[in-house]
Amino acid sequence: MSLDILVKFSNQYGTTPGFVLAGGGNTSYKDADVLYVKGSGTSLATITAEGFVKMNRAALAAIWEKSYSADEKEREAEVLKDLMCAKCPGEDGKRPSVETMLHDLFPQKYVLHVHPTKVNAVTCSAGAKVAALALVPGAVWVDECEPGYILAANCRTQLMEYKKESGKDAEVVFLENHGIFFAADDEAGLDALVNAVMNAIEAKLAVQPDFTPVEADKAAAAKIAPVLRMCYDAEGKAAVVFTANKQVMEFAASAEAFSVLTEPLSPDHIVYCKAEPLYIEDTAPEAIQTAFNAFKARRGFAPKIVFTKGIGMFAVGANLKEAKTAAAVWEDAMAIAVMAQNFGGVKHMKPALADFIVNWEVESYRAKVSLASAGGKALEGKIAVVTGSAQGFGAGIARYLAKEGANVVIADMNAAGAAATAEEIAAEYGVGTISVTANVSDEASVENMINETVLNFGGLDISVNNAGIVRAGSLEEMTKANFELVATVNYTAYFLCAKYSSAVMKLQRKAAPDYMMDIIEINSKSGLSGSNKNFAYAGSKFGGIGLTQSFAMELAPYGIKVNAVCPGNFLNGPLWSDPEKGLFVQYLNAGKVPGAKTVEDVKKFYESKVPLGRGCEIEDVAKAVLYIISQKYETGQAVPVTGGQEMLK
Repeated sequence: MSLDILVKFSNQYGTTPGFVLAGGGNTSYKDADVLYVKGSGTSLATITAEGFVKMNRAALAAIWEKSYSADEKEREAEVLKDLMCAKCPGEDGKRPSVETMLHDLFPQKYVLHVHPTKVNAVTCSAGAKVAALALVPGAVWVDECEPGYILAANCRTQLMEYKKESGKDAEVVFLENHGIFFAADDEAGLDALVNAVMNAIEAKLAVQPDFTPVEADKAAAAKIAPVLRMCYDAEGKAAVVFTANKQVMEFAASAEAFSVLTEPLSPDHIVYCKAEPLYIEDTAPEAIQTAFNAFKARRGFAPKIVFTKGIGMFAVGANLKEAKTAAAVWEDAMAIAVMAQNFGGVKHMKPALADFIVNWEVESYRAKVSLASAGGKALEGKIAVVTGSAQGFGAGIARYLAKEGANVVIADMNAAGAAATAEEIAAEYGVGTISVTANVSDEASVENMINETVLNFGGLDISVNNAGIVRAGSLEEMTKANFELVATVNYTAYFLCAKYSSAVMKLQRKAAPDYMMDIIEINSKSGLSGSNKNFAYAGSKFGGIGLTQSFAMELAPYGIKVNAVCPGNFLNGPLWSDPEKGLFVQYLNAGKVPGAKTVEDVKKFYESKVPLGRGCEIEDVAKAVLYIISQKYETGQAVPVTGGQEMLK
């Protein structure tokens, strides 16, 4: 039951807003012989009993009797080896939290170590020690020092001195620039302790951050993110997340305003955001590249957080999870910087300690485990937008791209359908998804669609123009309005999507001269051969192939392949089989199939025209799309997927 309580309060505090960073923090339960401590790289919010490591307390106590190397790296390696040897049998494959030895020092059964933003507003402030001990009389204060063995040793000394002077065991320990420990013998006592400390701090927070969203210059930001992405990784194995709110804009206003953020506040900020962010005033692509590369040369690592003057914040990572984590962690850093004003202003970590954390194997391991991506998929980390993807071919294509690891944007006029499809794909494949309400015939809507793609993911690698419309009818029946509607959605919209997609892709290519990207139009067999009493549709699709070939010529120098997929009839899909608006009904009413008296007659007529005897399916088209993306030497092509009904001449 005690382990159940440990899991319960771990999950509770792991999901309490502002209490942990990137799933960090750690918890433990102990009896006389065994310590159960959170495993490194696991998340308090979701940890189960299996996520804790069972440690032999006698073996842990024996570590204090040993002498270790004076060299930092050698010492930590030696201690880690002994720590791993202190695991109980059956714990193979698990790695205990780096603070395991510190947890074992407390005599209380339950220990909670977290990094609440409001606590760190105190511990990362100029008046930290005085403020902490005034707010929580009886607490123990531990000065900033190297984590791991040295921190545990210092805490051991302070806890023993406190016990000697007060005659009782400490329940609260503040760590300078590093969070807080709570210790109690039962869950109720732990909760009461946490509430008392947090209430005392909150009562002193007259100055607080303001993260209210603001109207951002999306067009400007969308020209910056793709450059940062390719600067971070020339193969596009990176993601960028843009943020603009009142607090971000205050820090982004000038280099002077930003200066308080240029040095790290805690080890967690270093682990997930590196030891220094980058501030850029000149946002021309060449200037961004120059500033980014100069930063890398000076610091030896790429920046994870980039602020641009007057525009906002960009968080960069090797994948979307990493970028989002960096953004969340840096929001914590901004909040601490603001709230530290209540306690005398900010106190940064010592440079030597910051450098230690940058190179510390333990923190590198923790970040690697917690931010790991599945990897190994053909389109891992690619960014794709698919228009008309709330349902039908578009949804199917988006699913196949996601299955191969791509982050996908579901763009459709059907806002509810797009949102549902995006949610389903994210849940099924674990990729990043967003939905965007988009009218591809409206230029402003298309521009917004591309901007939203870039600001949520960092760029664009695959643009699939799938949205389309059919209005069948003879010359006598076709109205000018319907003819122009078909042309606008099927032809003009392709131009708009290519225009705004290629603008982003050109920025990426400029920053990474060997990078290749794709614009793909979902055309039709009607773009390869005329269609009786369906001239509006066929004409728009013939035009689409003309655009494909022309775009291919223009965009080839920028590494952008432009191709079309020409599916046969999707006879089982809603476009054909909808009982009210489907093409079977339209063609029956238009008399397009001689002698047809029922919808079934029309369907059989179209099946009979296919050598392979069936209509086209979503899988057929999706596989053609994946082929186009995978090959590197074809552009300007119209690939038939028609079961042999239409063949290239």
